[in-house]
Order: sequence, then C-alpha cells, then structure tokens
Amino acid sequence: MPHLQLFPNDTLIRAQTSLGAFDLTVLSDGSYYLDGGAMFGVVPKPLWEKRLPADAQNRVTLGLNSVVVRTGKQTVVIETGIGNKLSEKQRGIYDAKQLLPSAFAAVGIRPEEVDVVINSHLHFDHCGWNTTLTPEGKIVPTFPNARYYAHRGEVDHGHLQLERDAVSYISANYDPLIASGQMTLLETRPGQVEEIVPGISVECFPGHTAQTLAVHIESAGQRACYISDLIPTSAHLDITWVMGYDLDPLTCIEQRKRFYERAIPERWLVLFTHDHHTPMGYVRRNDKGKPEMEPSHP
Repeated sequence: MPHLQLFPNDTLIRAQTSLGAFDLTVLSDGSYYLDGGAMFGVVPKPLWEKRLPADAQNRVTLGLNSVVVRTGKQTVVIETGIGNKLSEKQRGIYDAKQLLPSAFAAVGIRPEEVDVVINSHLHFDHCGWNTTLTPEGKIVPTFPNARYYAHRGEVDHGHLQLERDAVSYISANYDPLIASGQMTLLETRPGQVEEIVPGISVECFPGHTAQTLAVHIESAGQRACYISDLIPTSAHLDITWVMGYDLDPLTCIEQRKRFYERAIPERWLVLFTHDHHTPMGYVRRNDKGKPEMEPSHP
C-alpha cells in the first residue's frame, strides 16, 4: 500500500503519495463555505454535523482539491478549483481564497509545464482556474500548453442555463478553450472507460450531473480514483447521504453502490474533491457492511 502523506489544513499542498511509477500531489485552491443542509440533502443535521460541524450560519468548510499526477512523461491536472472569475458578491458568499496558482508555485510546477487538464464536470468550483481573468479584463488559459478535457454534455447543459443550476456554470471557464480548440469534448457514456493518457482514464458516474466523470489513475497494479461529487467528502460515504445539489439523487445512490463494488475489494485509493481534512484515503466496510474510512497511519 502506498504511504499517504497528509498535511495540515492550512497548507497549499494537502497530500502527497506515490502510485506505482506515478507521483500524486493534492493542491488546494483554499477552503470555501457551503450550506450544510444543501451538502447533506435530506439527512438530519443532528446526524451529519457529527461528521462535519457547521458554523453559526449553518455553513460547512469544504476543500477545493486539485490533483497533480506526474507520470514521468506528462504532468496531468485533475480539476482546477474555484478560480478568480466570481463576482464580488459570490466571493463574499463562498469566502473564495483563489490560492491554486500559489499552490502550483509551492510545489514547483509552472503552468506552462502542465500537459493535460481534466474536468470531472463544469460546475464553477471544479474548473475555475481553467482560465484566468487578467487585470486587463481578458480571459486567458491558465495552462497555456495543456490539452483540456471535459464532457460535451456538461457544456451543452451549462449553455441551457436552466433555473435549477444556471448559477453553477460560468461559461468563461470553458467556452474560450472550446473556441480556440484547446479543449477536447468527450462523449463518454455511463460505465464506459475512456483513456486520456496512458494510466489515466475517465469513467462516467452520473447522478450529481448527468455526465459527471470519475478519473482513474493506474500504475504498476495500483489504482486511485478521483470520484468527484459523486462522493464529495469522506463524510458522504453512506450510500444515501447524497447532496441537495445532486440533480438525480436516486441515480447517485445506485452509482455509489457500483463504485464501492470495485473500489473497496480492489483497494482503490479514493481522492476526495471537497474534503478539506481528508483529501485521500482508503475505504473499507465496517462490521455492519457500511463504507467507512480506514484509519490513516503516519
């Protein structure tokens, strides 16, 4: 089992490990706040607050975790945080920190060195640093030499600007990249696995959105999975503890079952997109058959 190195919550580098021949580093765009009730849907607060305490405004602290995979040949980035294009009002609501560029500097990676960027879906807190708003008001690629990947269905859905989730999509995070040809739009179907680069592939796990992608990382027989908002934090491991933000909660439950059927017996390292305290870890079943985190060891 790879050694997992976890860092304090206030650090830009959240975790590091090796996976076969690959090096994995979790970088933070900072923490942000969301309503606890929205994050846990119909789960009563007396239950969920034992796992993720809320503040006086009922907000829970979440992470914005990007994963950098260095394969020895390529540098791949999974997710790009919340970015710097929110309105002043939105920045105040979420307390957005905008730290990802500093996190890349802390780990010694220049944006020009990134070869591939993968977005699990296109909600603004997952693809915000795909592009950067310059002081002159221009939108430019944050990673100028990278090939970006996202699902075509996510783009199409975002363009609809539906009442239910229009606020989640900021077109400046992806439309300029599509127009320039820098972003490849995937059409991965549920259950289909599509390779992006050797050792890194995506698989559609619908529910949070219709085309949410998990990112598989595999090297030398070891596997990790960035499961994105299907299981946003380690506090959401129960199959029925889905979010109010999920467009299809019943599908989320079935897809979590499908994920655990492989991830637990095959010992996948699970990478959590919004867990500010436990960005990665292994999941097991307890004596009641429910999924739980394995204890981490120094």
